[in-house]
This record gives sequence, structure tokens and C-alpha cells, in this order.
Amino acid sequence: MSGDTSGVGPAWEFNYGLIPNGQFHIVAPLAFDSPSGGPSQFGYGDTELGFKYRFIDEDANGSRPMVGVFPLLEIPTGDQAGGLGAGHVRAYLPVWVQKSFGDWTSYGGGGYWINHGGGTDDKDYWFFGWLLQKQVTKNLVIGGEIFHQTADTIGGEDTTGFNIGAIYDFDDHNHLLVSAGRALQNASATNLYSWYLGYQITGP
Repeated sequence: MSGDTSGVGPAWEFNYGLIPNGQFHIVAPLAFDSPSGGPSQFGYGDTELGFKYRFIDEDANGSRPMVGVFPLLEIPTGDQAGGLGAGHVRAYLPVWVQKSFGDWTSYGGGGYWINHGGGTDDKDYWFFGWLLQKQVTKNLVIGGEIFHQTADTIGGEDTTGFNIGAIYDFDDHNHLLVSAGRALQNASATNLYSWYLGYQITGP
């Protein structure tokens, strides 16, 4: 929506290897929404559950990439009326591919979002993205990504956009994440500008 500012943070993320090449994933976020001309809202957002499974390993000395699936389920725990959640269950079914070449890593892919909610104008849509990043120093990674999403509402607009970002590792457990970008297609209706600033603490 034009003039609407929304986002997520902070968020708690937990990943656990249940089986070889398989990892359970959960994100418990706090969300905010600041509509133009209306009161700002802040509270718990939609809970994300997922399972990562790698079924092809990368060949470090050859051309074979790593390939995996990462289905996600978005549980409507956020307040839809306050702009803090979708108000219905959503699911994402993607396939991801990754290949490293020395200090360079490239990965991407995409899939289908099941997004239809009863009595709303939401509809299912496709999302694809691709990223290229470089390990500039031992502690610093810089990269950029481009993405495309089909319309997620009836009468909505497709969008194509980009982000440029970096990750700085203070040590094995403390990380700074930054990115910024915008839409290149239908920007005024989809994503005039977006940015991300995060401090990540990882366990052993």
C-alpha cells in the first residue's frame, strides 16, 4: 500500500538438524506496521515453520551444484487487523540451487506460494530470486540479489527488484547483516524502498 511502512524485528530463529541433510526451521518474529495517516502497530507476527532438505551435494572440484528444497508454512499468529499478519495459513514450495567458486558463491531458485485466504483478494503467486556474493575478507561478505514476484492479490501488480547487502562476522557467534534495495517494476505499488539491519547471534 502506498505510504505504508512495515517490517519484522527482532525475530528469534531456531534451526535443528533432525536427519542427515535435513534441518527443522522456526522463526518467531515481532512485527510492526505504520500506515500513512493511521496509528502504528507493534506485536507478534506470523510464525514461520520450515524444513530444509538437501538431496544433491555440491561437487567442490566439479560443476555439480548443491540442490535442495525448503518448504515453509506461515502460521497466522499475527494480528491481521493491525497489519501484523496475513490472517490465513500460507505455504511456500521452493527449490534452491547453490554453487561456490573460490571466494564467490551463487545461489537462487524459487517456487510457488499458496496464499489464497477465504473472503479476501489474496491469491497464489510465484517468487524467484538469485544472489551472487563474494568473501571479501575473512570477516566480510558482500553480495547482491535480483528477484521477481507475480501479483499476490487479485488485480495486483507483478514486481521485479534488487537488494545489495553485506554480512560482517565479529566472531563465530556475532554477526551484522545489512541490505537495501527497491523494486524496478511497479515500484510505487509494490516496493518503493526496502532496507534491513540486523544483529545475529548464533549458537554453537
